[in-house]
Amino acid sequence: MDRSVSPPLMFSDKPEFKALSEHYDHIESKRMDECFDEEPNRFEHFSLSAAGLNLDYSKNRISDETIKLLVDLAESCGLPSAIEAMFMGQKINLSENRPALHTALRNFSGEPVMVGGIDVMPEVKSTLNRMEAFCWSIRTQQWRGFSNKPFTDVVSIGIGGSFLGPKLASEALKPYWSRKINCHYLSNIDGSDLTETLQGLSPETTLFIVQSKSFGTQETLKNATACRDWFLDNGGCEAELARHFAAVTANVEKAQSFGIDAKNIFPMWDWVGGRYSLWSAIGLPLMLTIGFENFRQLLQGAHAMDEHFRNAPLDQNMPVLLGLLGVWYNNFFDAQSHAILPYDHYLRGLPSHIQQLDMESNGKSVDIHGRPLPFHSGPIIWGGVGSNGQHAYHQLLHQGTQFAPCDFIIPLMSHNAVGDFHALLVSNCLSQSQALMKGKSLEQAKTELLAQGKTEEEISVLAPQRAIAGNRPSNTIYFDKSTPHVIGALIAMYEHKVFVQGQIWGVNSFDQWGVELGKQLGNKVHSALLACHDEASEFDSSTQGLINAFRSMKNKL
Repeated sequence: MDRSVSPPLMFSDKPEFKALSEHYDHIESKRMDECFDEEPNRFEHFSLSAAGLNLDYSKNRISDETIKLLVDLAESCGLPSAIEAMFMGQKINLSENRPALHTALRNFSGEPVMVGGIDVMPEVKSTLNRMEAFCWSIRTQQWRGFSNKPFTDVVSIGIGGSFLGPKLASEALKPYWSRKINCHYLSNIDGSDLTETLQGLSPETTLFIVQSKSFGTQETLKNATACRDWFLDNGGCEAELARHFAAVTANVEKAQSFGIDAKNIFPMWDWVGGRYSLWSAIGLPLMLTIGFENFRQLLQGAHAMDEHFRNAPLDQNMPVLLGLLGVWYNNFFDAQSHAILPYDHYLRGLPSHIQQLDMESNGKSVDIHGRPLPFHSGPIIWGGVGSNGQHAYHQLLHQGTQFAPCDFIIPLMSHNAVGDFHALLVSNCLSQSQALMKGKSLEQAKTELLAQGKTEEEISVLAPQRAIAGNRPSNTIYFDKSTPHVIGALIAMYEHKVFVQGQIWGVNSFDQWGVELGKQLGNKVHSALLACHDEASEFDSSTQGLINAFRSMKNKL
């Protein structure tokens, strides 16, 4: 970055932002149900399809003018050139001086992708071929455990992006699992997580995959060491470690010192961030359970979304529109959170993955030029399985003082058809988005209560409590069925949405210095917790007091 050049205007200082602010003043009081009455074809007009996904964004507080002004803003923020820069391998992660090239991991175009003058695609394809051979040898029982029994379980040891993305995809694609191999994920540095994961497993038939770029992540290395000890204490031996452990890392030497054979160590690259690493060898546990061809379909679904994102006009571009709508609500309507509501048991892990993807990427308070942001950046992401949420937090969505746009996500077909279960599930999804949009007026509430025989005095108290403001926006993302191709496209869509918003706000969506600080301080606290004697405290009184409480309990044991 040339520091001698004055940084560009923040998006809130641009004339396009001012135009949107003036437009907001005109549209803020407009009700969506009135828009539907005035526009009979509103659904068709504000819908689009891409890569096997369909998006209905008609239940938003927008008009054609809104979309035009949002696109104008995106163009003024350099979004088209930023999209191309990412795909071309330019160093868009400015604070770490490297590209963000997760898209290269699912590149089926046949085109080269250059990093530092070198085409990375041969290495990407070579690694994918190695992954295929690795999985084939285990799934066909050519590679077995130390007692010559085939593997029945694989334990993936990782945290953050090495855990959330693969776990989401594994759960989402459970119908495609091989019935011979079960997949488990160990991430938390918690003895209970370790104990519950290993309970019922046999060292003879368990394969461990250690996933850490540095092979030094505290939680991952601690869990990996505990699993190695469990293996050695229950029939395994040092000579057989290589048959039961593999790794995905950039630190080959350290992985080998741990006892992992070099041929079972798969690469990680600096130009792939952890939360975007599902598509790499981090996806090995998923490939072992669903098979190479299904994993390839996952990559192809993501690639199809990449092609759409790269080539579709901004006003017909699914990730771009979702990102711009997020900016619209975040920065004009002051919506500080966004709900992810999958109506699919297999997609129950989606909110957690999008939480990391969005909040770790755009949870920033300064821009790429080091300037404090005078506006909100990334929202709080939350949510859960939709039908359960209706009996929990949907109350706030309908009547709370907090304003939270929603994404409803629903497959039109179920993998497990049971009576009219799926029709009921879909009806719940559609009626929730409809209720958020329409609401219930005070007059409607009064009429209902009058029909129930309530007195005027009772109605005056009860009607306001039963009135629902409505006019609350949502998107509905739907697809035929949760296939590997669809899941790949869905995850990639959210990746690109996050990138769009980061570009508008002017933040680096590919670093996470707040996470790094926590790691640094955690090492010091850990040392203090295990210290045998008091030392001069470098901590604040709260932290020191809590350390003392832990040490006091430890000394009683």
